[in-house]
Amino acid sequence: MSLLEHSPAPAPIATTRGLSKVYGTGGTAVRALDDVDLDLVRGELTAVMGPSGSGKSTLMHCLAGLDRPTSGTVVVDGEEVSSMNERALTRLRRTRLGFVFQAFNLVPTLTAAENIRLPLDIARRPVDQELFDDIVAAVGLADRLDHRPNELSGGQQQRVACARALISRPAVVFADEPTGNLDSHSSGEVLGFLRRSVDERGQSVVMVTHDPRAASYAHRVLFLADGRIVDELRAPTPESVLATLGRLTAAGETR
Repeated sequence: MSLLEHSPAPAPIATTRGLSKVYGTGGTAVRALDDVDLDLVRGELTAVMGPSGSGKSTLMHCLAGLDRPTSGTVVVDGEEVSSMNERALTRLRRTRLGFVFQAFNLVPTLTAAENIRLPLDIARRPVDQELFDDIVAAVGLADRLDHRPNELSGGQQQRVACARALISRPAVVFADEPTGNLDSHSSGEVLGFLRRSVDERGQSVVMVTHDPRAASYAHRVLFLADGRIVDELRAPTPESVLATLGRLTAAGETR
């Protein structure tokens, strides 16, 4: 065998083992995640899909240290997130994780450039100007850097949010319905940028979405139902995502 065949696979960017999350107690308890074992591949865009209440947002929040699991472990880029105290979690989110939300979450009084640099300013880290210029060019915002959010379209605001998520060179970017407030053209621009950040920069991205077209930009799609991973697709297309959702619904998996 060649040396290439003996090369070990890269370590996952994130793993969960026995991950469960229960809200409430007694008869009103809701099991949002149910004993989930998961390996997320480094340098891939992974989409997470499922009906409302399936646990997809809870899974992302536990992975990102925004919510604590009831039981089980979460490891992100070699760090056991599930055992961290609040100070360590805050430091992790500032320095190792990037976030893109449906609502953009830009600071209205700051320009696009200032919003992009914000994570570095908060962490008191210098700006890598070459990286800044590269990311700004990649999202097509070079002529919008002096504009405030209310002077930008929704698609431009979300591209600012994507640039902000990448400027600190995070281990992984978590994107929660990043195109939920965008039209189809703007959605394509944002999704294309996220996919290129993976293919060209080796970035790892985990994206929650309900949109089969958005999921088709991923390398891998995970399907959740009742707090469990019930299926997955690699190299998805909008058609294969829809077909899988239909099959799961017909089988009763998404009830």
